[in-house]
Amino acid sequence: MATIARPETATAAIASGADILVQSLVNHGVEVIFAYPGGASMPLHQSLTKFKDQIRTILPRHEQGGGFAAQGYARSTGKPGVCMATSGPGATNLVTCIADAKLDSIPLIAITGQVGTSVIGTDAFQETPIVEVCRGITKHHYLVTDVNDLARVVREAFHLATTGRPGPVLIDLPKDVQQAQTVPNYEAPMNLPGYHVADRRSRPEQIAQVAAAIRRARRPVIYAGGGVIAGDASNELRELARKTQIPVTMTLMGLGSYPGGDPLSLDMLGMHGSVYANYAVNEADLLLAFGVRFDDRVTGKVSEFAKHGKIVHIDIDPSEINKNKEAHIPIVSDIKYALSELNKVVEAPEGGLADWHQQIAAWKKSDPYTFDKSFPGILSQYAISELSKLLVGKKPIISVGVGQHQMWAAQYFQLTEPKSWLSSSGLGTMGFGLPAAMGAKAAHPDRLVIDIDGDGSFLMNVQELATCVCEKLPVKVLLLNNQHLGMVVQWEDRFHGKNRAHTYLGPIDNPEAIGQGNGLGPKNRYPDFVTIARGFGCGAGTVREKSQLVDALKEMIEYDGPYVLDVEVPYQEHVLPMIPSGKTVKDLIKA
Repeated sequence: MATIARPETATAAIASGADILVQSLVNHGVEVIFAYPGGASMPLHQSLTKFKDQIRTILPRHEQGGGFAAQGYARSTGKPGVCMATSGPGATNLVTCIADAKLDSIPLIAITGQVGTSVIGTDAFQETPIVEVCRGITKHHYLVTDVNDLARVVREAFHLATTGRPGPVLIDLPKDVQQAQTVPNYEAPMNLPGYHVADRRSRPEQIAQVAAAIRRARRPVIYAGGGVIAGDASNELRELARKTQIPVTMTLMGLGSYPGGDPLSLDMLGMHGSVYANYAVNEADLLLAFGVRFDDRVTGKVSEFAKHGKIVHIDIDPSEINKNKEAHIPIVSDIKYALSELNKVVEAPEGGLADWHQQIAAWKKSDPYTFDKSFPGILSQYAISELSKLLVGKKPIISVGVGQHQMWAAQYFQLTEPKSWLSSSGLGTMGFGLPAAMGAKAAHPDRLVIDIDGDGSFLMNVQELATCVCEKLPVKVLLLNNQHLGMVVQWEDRFHGKNRAHTYLGPIDNPEAIGQGNGLGPKNRYPDFVTIARGFGCGAGTVREKSQLVDALKEMIEYDGPYVLDVEVPYQEHVLPMIPSGKTVKDLIKA
């Protein structure tokens, strides 16, 4: 969990509300803020210029781009991301980002300007009751009406966003409060009755129960989620696997918590997870669920999920325990502490796991991730796997949009490090990939950051290419362009008789693209992403021949600046394996 710097002692000098807020951000270690100005937030932006040597202000080209960039910063660092917008449409443009952060447990501070307190409730120009709008999608929220409360509120916001189960906190700040003046007290005590996190630690007898269950297990599986990464417990997870030789599968949020190429890795489980992960979980006599919420994309039909064994569930959020799946050993605890304690006493299963490893090896051999390597053009899976090979040992940060490309990236890009995988997983927000990569690059200027995206997702926030150029954030985009909303097309093919219902993104007078075609599609595609990218000032290229792909990938990686590589891929390809929604491992589709 991120450590928040202790606020400095306030100097006895009068300051405006805007200056107090920005100074509070400095006190809490904020280095970057993604902020788009407007009438109700202008005092805040004026203040940011005074602190430009302490906080970098990045101007996105859309508030949603700023919100997702703040998430990219948070997801790749573990520190809270900060975004800011004006009132009304500026604030509502942050709503999706806030909801996304809530579902994925991302520490986010969203600051919105608000109309003056005297006109709140009068339908004033650019007024929206953003606290009411966001009440169900924030961890907590504030409408600050007294400048004397502001320093305390900011302290509370950072504490809430980063402790316990992380999440987004909204601060709505009327313009007159920004302009009001007072002598701030940056060490004002927090007032959070009922919010206690310090005691969420596993008890010794609970850890002993888990250790005993592991010792007796014959077919154990570790099921690791985003909580392992948020709780900074990846090293403890790896130590546990090494000591016990228990195989590890990960959720979409948990990718990177355990090295994908390790012999004990089962890769991802769930709807588009590996056959061997889903088989292993189905046959497990002990499921060690760490930092997970038994999401429907993992469980399918909940009553049939992992029903053959005992379930240990460790999570810091008590509301997740027994919410979706009943646990035999439920433990509310900080995951890093619990795994550290478990590693002190755990022993490998009695009799060893040779038979279990042999069975898993047989599943891996018979049903690996695979695709048609004889296809004459470039398949998305091939492009991602070739990129992964080029980047072995380079520890890149990978962001994705939402759709087929997201699942293929999860399957075929070999992730080895936590906080190196940025994915909108719970909300599944298209348009996430590019701005998230932008935020990660701002946080890690020396690391390679690549957005693996689809054309549908990419177009939703393509304007952030301008931000990447102007702010000198050399993000790379591997654009897998099939001119369709690929995942919806897949569901149309599987469940709706292949009837196309507004999932084709090209010109409507292009029958070759709408029909089955030859798998490669038309040569003249629309839009022309190379021209678009170059119009923003980015480097760009396009490739459709398999023989040219690796050289094109190298050019993208080595280019000095933001770069978009438009890769032409067919739209008829499906993400497999697949367990249909609400079904079980018995319904798994392999081809």
